[in-house]
Amino acid sequence: MMAAAETDMELSQLFPGLVPAPPSLDVPDIATHSAEVVPGGLFLACAGSRDHGLRFLGDALDHGAGAVAWEPQPALPPPGLPAGVVGLPVPGLRRELGGIANRFFARPSAGISVTGITGTNGKTTVAWLLAQALGHLGHRAGYMGTLGYGSVTALRPEPLTTPGCVTVHRHLRELADAGLDDVAMEVSSHALDQGRVDGVAFRITAFTNLSRDHLDYHGDLASYGRAKQRLFLESGAATAVINLGDAFGRELAGRLPAGMRLVGVAATPGQGAAVEISPLAGGRPGRRLRLEVEGSGVEFDSLLLGTFNLENLALAAGILHAQGFAPAAIATALATCQAPPGRMQVLSSGAGPRVVVDFAHTPDALRRVLEALREEAPARLWCVFGCGGDRDAGKRPLMGAVARELADRLVVTDDNPRSEDPDAIVAAILEGAGSGPQVEVIRDRAAAIRHAVGMAARDDVVLIAGKGHEAVQIVGHEARAFSDQAVAGAALAGRT
Repeated sequence: MMAAAETDMELSQLFPGLVPAPPSLDVPDIATHSAEVVPGGLFLACAGSRDHGLRFLGDALDHGAGAVAWEPQPALPPPGLPAGVVGLPVPGLRRELGGIANRFFARPSAGISVTGITGTNGKTTVAWLLAQALGHLGHRAGYMGTLGYGSVTALRPEPLTTPGCVTVHRHLRELADAGLDDVAMEVSSHALDQGRVDGVAFRITAFTNLSRDHLDYHGDLASYGRAKQRLFLESGAATAVINLGDAFGRELAGRLPAGMRLVGVAATPGQGAAVEISPLAGGRPGRRLRLEVEGSGVEFDSLLLGTFNLENLALAAGILHAQGFAPAAIATALATCQAPPGRMQVLSSGAGPRVVVDFAHTPDALRRVLEALREEAPARLWCVFGCGGDRDAGKRPLMGAVARELADRLVVTDDNPRSEDPDAIVAAILEGAGSGPQVEVIRDRAAAIRHAVGMAARDDVVLIAGKGHEAVQIVGHEARAFSDQAVAGAALAGRT
């Protein structure tokens, strides 16, 4: 059930100074989506880039809207409303949503320590590590992001990494009412560009890295970076935890507002970071590690695979340091943390190869995962992957080239083709992957996974990349039940 304010709220409290004199009316809930309107509730109809919320006014009224606030547009006539339904024109309504939602849900983030984490890769892992570590340290911590929202042991589903503004504040109210002290929140570039986290009182913001992704939306890497940096320049957070091992991270560190505390972290030496994590000499990355916090060092064992996870651990350590925890406590907490579902998730059986499921869906992420698994593969490294439809097409040949370079055997398959021609997606991947006996195309994803797991030798490693935790495959406009883990697990169980 959706959370609402504990009591109805008067319109004048929602729109202070935004409209001259709103009529006296108590509303039990607010919604930007017509299907979520409750009887007597307020429908917020905003102007979008291609549409306007008023197009769904009829549906909102059918759901019983008692009031409608809309964003005026030059060529848009005021809506005709039935008797008894209050109408409010609110200039710049979309820009005001964060404040409206924050007021309606009684400022939910004010009483919680909210950490916002952005970047191309690693958001989910850093947020997951942080929530787990805080729990180990005695805090009641929650997570919001790609995997859902709630405590790490009782997640509730949420289809978007960062949902709409009203939903963000609604979820925060639910978590606050559940007694949580901290929330680790993934913040996507789409969310920052569209104001979905407006009104959230972030205490700490954190940056992982920047590489090619979402250029179908942002257009170019510079615009993508500008969207990411808004979390640091506009959120009002007191502290920024930034990966100084990333080139854009170093630039961002030099742009922070006056008075904002910088905690630099790195998994490579020589970056001038306050917090560093490195593998011990002679040890494999992701095993025995050393944490350095402003000159104080402590060793610990990590459960996470891969060199790239050193950056994720360093970010989590930096956030914990910013919250005042001592290095020894940080190391002890991180030693208990596991990778999130679908992020370097290892499946294995006595009779089969090691199978790893990962969400890697960008060229940089795929490279990081394959390089990490190359260290773990005593024999051949297989890679099963595809690319999503209706997304940045330019990354497809790049990902094909990365897979061809780093994997011994490559099986190109469907990801979430959505409305695109799957054969065209595969063809674009093959522009980079090329052809030859080590490159196969098996469009049916389940068949591709079964083939790789069945053909791999016992000492091989099979990476299934692109979908991670996802429980559906989107073909056209249909979401079909599908799990990489389930298919791979069955294939492993079927080996003799």
